[in-house]
Amino acid sequence: MTLRCLSLRLRRKQFLPSILSLLTICVLLLFCVKHSYITEPSHIAMDMQIIPKYNIDCSAIYDMDPVEVGKSLLIKKKDVVESKDESLAYLTSNCTLFRKYRGYDNVCVTEEEQDFPIAYSLVVHKSAWMVERLINALYSPSNIYCIHYDQKSSVQFISAMEGLAQCLPNVFITSKKESVYYASISRLKADLNCLSDLLGSEVKWKYVINLCGQDFPLKSNVELVSELKKLNGRNMLETSRPTPAKKQRFTFHHELKDASFEYQKLPVKTEYVKNPPPHNIEVFSGNAYFVLSRKFIEHMNASGVPGEVPRSKPDITDLMSKTRLVKWQYLEEQLYPPCTGTHVRSVCIYGAAEMRWLLNYGHWFANKFDPKVDPVLIQCLEEKLKEKQKLFQSVSLTCHKG
Repeated sequence: MTLRCLSLRLRRKQFLPSILSLLTICVLLLFCVKHSYITEPSHIAMDMQIIPKYNIDCSAIYDMDPVEVGKSLLIKKKDVVESKDESLAYLTSNCTLFRKYRGYDNVCVTEEEQDFPIAYSLVVHKSAWMVERLINALYSPSNIYCIHYDQKSSVQFISAMEGLAQCLPNVFITSKKESVYYASISRLKADLNCLSDLLGSEVKWKYVINLCGQDFPLKSNVELVSELKKLNGRNMLETSRPTPAKKQRFTFHHELKDASFEYQKLPVKTEYVKNPPPHNIEVFSGNAYFVLSRKFIEHMNASGVPGEVPRSKPDITDLMSKTRLVKWQYLEEQLYPPCTGTHVRSVCIYGAAEMRWLLNYGHWFANKFDPKVDPVLIQCLEEKLKEKQKLFQSVSLTCHKG
């Protein structure tokens, strides 16, 4: 009995130091965690893959290599996971990390770009990462970007847009926002709100370009500067004498009615006839997208009227304008090759096999792009634009970091 008690005492003495050692280690670990400065959250690695990179040779896609184009077709046939808006909102909560991850701090611009700032009006409502990729592809520290998000947009999307404006000093949210409905005056008001804010900004931009969230550039910033300089103060606006169907838009009163798809409401013709335009004004139809000089916007804001279109001018169609390329289903194989992506309301959402045609057709921007339809095309366009930007910068004597 005495020996057994002695054995138990010895075990307790050996066990007690072990417990104390473990407690000491735990306290030290807690102290280290409490007083350490973690610059990147441990779960940020997940967000680093938010924009997936596909193992694809973009140069081969451009050269229409059948094997590589075939690979791109296989990729888009799979279920493409869309990057979530909340992940961009989360990433922009750490601006230093966001700017580093997306390369904004390393943007290099030529002296020509620095002396020719461009303004952008971005009217957007969904797909936050697509908006960020659009800004990233066009980004220059000397430019200025106004974002108008739809008041009906999701909380996650709005949070992501606010995050972009917080992290990038030359990106801001318009001071007045609209609930935007397709083909209604609210769409025009959204741009006018941004134009007014851009005119009041400290950046003395030369031209303003308006885009939507499914647009993407076909030219780099340095190329756009060169193209805009060639305009020599002129504007690019698509105008044409309206068809009988379009004349009904300003002959009859229209009301917004509930729609069964994305836009929620659409303008629907009523039987109420409007009064004819005063002073025998001839009404033209046009396009929602434009390239306008600063002087044009100043004149428009000062006078309220942009000016007269001479009656002798011939019709100008969207095919003559180089601003923005839209491939309509009913004109395919007549004016341009077939769509290799898919169609939404008769508009082509481009596929990777169209990259060479898009880059060589001569337009500055194109619509529509969707990473859920073909993620490879957007990845390859980003790559090609960066290549072209670096090529132009390599021959420049000066390079200014953002």
